[in-house]
Amino acid sequence: MTIRNLQDIDTIKLLLEDAYSERTSNIYNSIKTANRALKMSKAIANKTYIGRSLNQLALYHMIISDFELSKNYSKEAITYFKPVNDEQGIADANYSIGSIHYKTNNYHTGLKYLLESLRIYRKYNDLHNQSKVEKAIGTIYEYMGDHDNAFKSYKSSIKIARKIPDLNLETNVCNNLSGLMLKKKKPLFAMQIIEHSISKKRLTNDIRGLGFAIYGRGKVFYYKEDYESAKSDFLTAIDIHKDTVEYLGTAMGLHKLGVLYFKLGALEEAIAVLEESLELSRTHNMSMIKIKNYHILYLIYKQNKNIEKALDYLEIYLSEKESVINAQTLKVMEDYDLINKMNKLENEAELQRVKQKSIDKKNKEEQRTVQLKQQFLSIMSHEIRTPLNAITTIVSILEKKVTGENKELLQSLQFASNNLINIVNDILDFTKLDSRKSKLEPDNSNFYNLCDKILNLHLNVAHNKGLDIVLENDISKAQNYLIDETKMTQILSNLINNAIKFTDKGGVTISAELLEEKRTHDVIKLSVKDTGEGILEKDITEIFESFTQVKPIMTRKQGGTGLGLAIVKRLVKLHGSDIKVKSKEHKGSEFYFIVELEKVKSVTIKSSNSYNELKGKLVLLAEDTPINSMLIKKLLSNWGVITDHVVNGKEAFKFAKQKHYDFILMDIHMPEMNGLDATHLIKTEKNFNSKTPVFAVTADVMTNENKEGLNLFDGILLKPIEIEKLYTTLANAIKQ
Repeated sequence: MTIRNLQDIDTIKLLLEDAYSERTSNIYNSIKTANRALKMSKAIANKTYIGRSLNQLALYHMIISDFELSKNYSKEAITYFKPVNDEQGIADANYSIGSIHYKTNNYHTGLKYLLESLRIYRKYNDLHNQSKVEKAIGTIYEYMGDHDNAFKSYKSSIKIARKIPDLNLETNVCNNLSGLMLKKKKPLFAMQIIEHSISKKRLTNDIRGLGFAIYGRGKVFYYKEDYESAKSDFLTAIDIHKDTVEYLGTAMGLHKLGVLYFKLGALEEAIAVLEESLELSRTHNMSMIKIKNYHILYLIYKQNKNIEKALDYLEIYLSEKESVINAQTLKVMEDYDLINKMNKLENEAELQRVKQKSIDKKNKEEQRTVQLKQQFLSIMSHEIRTPLNAITTIVSILEKKVTGENKELLQSLQFASNNLINIVNDILDFTKLDSRKSKLEPDNSNFYNLCDKILNLHLNVAHNKGLDIVLENDISKAQNYLIDETKMTQILSNLINNAIKFTDKGGVTISAELLEEKRTHDVIKLSVKDTGEGILEKDITEIFESFTQVKPIMTRKQGGTGLGLAIVKRLVKLHGSDIKVKSKEHKGSEFYFIVELEKVKSVTIKSSNSYNELKGKLVLLAEDTPINSMLIKKLLSNWGVITDHVVNGKEAFKFAKQKHYDFILMDIHMPEMNGLDATHLIKTEKNFNSKTPVFAVTADVMTNENKEGLNLFDGILLKPIEIEKLYTTLANAIKQ
């Protein structure tokens, strides 16, 4: 599409917008402007805008009651919309055709077109046009005498208009609804609605709409027998409709004025305005107004004792009424299933909305449950890990200072505390996996070294039980992959733990077999095989369920949470694989899975530090548990770090305002002010440490789920503290 064409389209859009905005005040200008848009659209052969221009012309000619030309424009528009599959354009054309049919009293055909346009508008969530169509459908129901369905359609139309919001749409429906309220013998309600409409029409300067609203108020006055007010409103409405070339509104106003004159006994005035109304209704094929005029003229001439003319009008009235009503009755009966279908669709839509509300409520309840579960886990994690931190840190400090039997006791304590940490980790890891929050975090890793480390973790346990444990690894020592070391360690460690746990003699074999070597990836089979008691075939599926132990709790000797294999299954799934099992009772089991790992170049790792980089550094430690603060201070002092200690967040912020620290270690759960709030103050309020690295030192593993926490802190160190990790973190912080 050329730049010139794009410019032409912009011009066409503006012309159509101008034409539409003028329709309520100067309809002939709207027609003139839309014709310019049509001419330009045809010049650039743009089917979409040819169709839109034709649709607008159809609307404007319908407004001036040139129904035949309006219908032709709409049908022509459809021929342009179909090739470009413009459903909304087709819906607009169908709306015009449907409106023409019902305004000329062909209700059943009008209803068909309108329902089809409504279906499309709902599909595209076009609220403006949904409101228009609902109003038109309500009008058809009202003409057919189905006041309940008319009320529902009007109500729906107003509700949609208020959503947009569009005052003109809303008040257009109010005009109709006021008339319906009169039929239901509710004049007070009718007057409230129509007065609302008149005030808003004046506000929006919708002159045509104001004419219909004043006409509607005249009907209410007439119902209340305030004939002078009614007459004034009818005359005003007729003047407005004549000025705006609104033939339908003019014919309706003249008819109602004629009825009023007849009521007041002003027969000559009545005949004059009724004949004028009759001429308009004949010219523009307004069947129902035409029939009503024939009936009133019959009554007038009958009262005037002009029997010949009275009989003429009576004959025409009966003939016209019979032809229209019979045709309508037959057609509406044929198509009433369409109306029922529409109501059924509405009911189904309402049920769907109710169902969606129920789903939304259930989702909120589930979210609340997840939040409560996370809060519980946060508290339990903190309460369990805090004393564990004390135990493991004491063991680490004493390890180099004790010998002989005391060292063995210390190792037993270390094993017991590590076992307890593993159980806590299992429960927390399973919860994260179960809530689908866990994801792989791969990093450059040497797989051969990783397997060696995992093997070394389990050597002592296996040897203490008298078992052999071997690693068969045919992966190149020089090959690195992108691996989530933590999760891969969890998988293999859980499998190895299980193998050792359920094996009393023989051994455990860990193997890494290169199945296929690709350009960018390697396919590797990982397996853990044991010579243990094996698993019955019927139990194989069950062992991967959470909190499951094949043997009864009271008789099993292996211990554990029953979550290990459930975690393995989910973590392997996270790697895009499935865990498989081969097992024979009393002969052993093999658990294996296949992964595809991305190859990367190895990274040179610097040698470990000599623990002298932190000497003389100043740290602020916020920790409310005495034993933990004592142990962390002891560790830091071993590295030559000077520590200021506070017991809550409030004191931490107070100290931060007094002097500069090289880094801050902040517990999360503390009295008076928690670590999150204290860190937020330090980072945002005026003090000496707004740029100082702040590290969360916490037993609450759920801190990693808190986005606010992750953004506040420069890092998170979980208790029990890993001494190497603590040192490395602080050493790296002072280098930045």
